[in-house]
Amino acid sequence: MQDTPSASELAGFFDGLADTAGRIALTHFRSSGGFERKEDLTPVTIADRAIEVELRRLIGARFPKHGILGEEAEPTVGDRYTWYLDPIDGTKSFISGMPLFGTLVALADEREETVVAGMIDMPALAERWYGTPRGTTFNGRPVRVSRTAKLEDAQIYTSSPDFFTPQDWARYDALSRKAMFRRFGGDCYQYGLLASGHCDLVVETSLKSFDFMALIPVIEGAGGIIRDWEGQPLTPSSDGRVVAAANESLLRQALAVLKQQD
Repeated sequence: MQDTPSASELAGFFDGLADTAGRIALTHFRSSGGFERKEDLTPVTIADRAIEVELRRLIGARFPKHGILGEEAEPTVGDRYTWYLDPIDGTKSFISGMPLFGTLVALADEREETVVAGMIDMPALAERWYGTPRGTTFNGRPVRVSRTAKLEDAQIYTSSPDFFTPQDWARYDALSRKAMFRRFGGDCYQYGLLASGHCDLVVETSLKSFDFMALIPVIEGAGGIIRDWEGQPLTPSSDGRVVAAANESLLRQALAVLKQQD
């Protein structure tokens, strides 16, 4: 495969990465294996590390000139392309036996400042979203975001209040209470639900680049929009505050409320 892969080759390679990550994750899921705490006190499992090691090996063998930035190991620098890896997004769900954990993979073209492709794979649910600028699929079939245009009609998600500072929580709380209803939990899964039209807004903080780079093409390929809390496009150096919306109208309404509370 060339350093710049074709669309079909890339989709097949992403599927292979997801299949590999899923096999490893499900081998350890709901097992007696323990976990450790990293320096920032967040948990990490054997599965997290084993998945990233194997994905790095596969990417390095196929694309030796590409860089890799993952959650569990030091980054490597490439000449144009960078892979972003979160081997298990939702580690706390994984540890506690809840199937709402996933693997996130993205490929970014640093020269063009674009994300070429992104994937949300939920191995315990056998559900997979794959997004590119040409569109997003769910288990191989095209999906689109909802048509909800008013904040009062919107279903809004976030993973947990624990991820917010008190100031940011006040802003989210004010926003979410204007929606039709709000739900908690899901980590990367909630973005897949948005891409498939099952919810309308996802608002979060404290995300790292390997948490959100894969989400960009999944959301935008399905017709949605994803930005930071200032309304700016996400980049690897964004501050981790994210708003994903089914359309620009919802995004503007959400940002207006967040700004009022600033």
